[in-house]
Amino acid sequence: MHWHRYETASLLLAGLATPLVVSVHTVVSFDFSVGQIAGWHATIFPPYFVAGAIYSGFAMVMTLAIPIRKFYKLEDFITMRHLGNMAKVMLATGLIVAYGYMMETFMAFYSGNQFDRFTIINRMTGPYAVMYWSLIACNIVIPQLLWSPRVRSSVPMLFVISLIVNVGMWLERFVIVVISLHRDFLPSSWGMYYPTRWDWTTYVGTIGLFLSLLFLFLRFLPVISIYEMRALVEETQEEKRN
Repeated sequence: MHWHRYETASLLLAGLATPLVVSVHTVVSFDFSVGQIAGWHATIFPPYFVAGAIYSGFAMVMTLAIPIRKFYKLEDFITMRHLGNMAKVMLATGLIVAYGYMMETFMAFYSGNQFDRFTIINRMTGPYAVMYWSLIACNIVIPQLLWSPRVRSSVPMLFVISLIVNVGMWLERFVIVVISLHRDFLPSSWGMYYPTRWDWTTYVGTIGLFLSLLFLFLRFLPVISIYEMRALVEETQEEKRN
């Protein structure tokens, strides 16, 4: 009875979490879309942000799961089937993100809006062009390797690709925020952004805080859910009986 109630509660919470993820990221995208800044004022942002959140989320999970799987000897619990399925989800959501990039570029030229067109051209050829093309390489080009079953079955390749996707999603935020703002409607207000030491220390500090909390979690709480362990034991015993 206890496990039955647990399964029911987990199913209900999973059902509530799904629209929560969609609503949170669409609200964030609306914050950009209601602005008049070229590069933000786009209706493609809500689905584009949700797909990007799933894309970067699975990449981050894989980036953390692969080392934890190796050093804590969890190969019997985090199997290649799990990693392969995560790779397939990354490939699917990465294609949605690529579609969002293409539609954003297409609509900038098709709409006839000179400011949107300038923003796209500035991304491709301006002073931050390296960041933009690195974004395309990290989020679109390199993840296409996941079409190969050999790549999806290689743990080192999956780890490298997940790291590259994480870098690419960070570059996406940089492109959306910095490149859209550094050259706005008035040339007199144009400028370049150069991160200060405080920007770098804040960035590195957030990574350190996250890793500290992660290792505290791994130290004091079960790495694998007890329910998952119970279900796995039951499946193994049933296979042995059959």
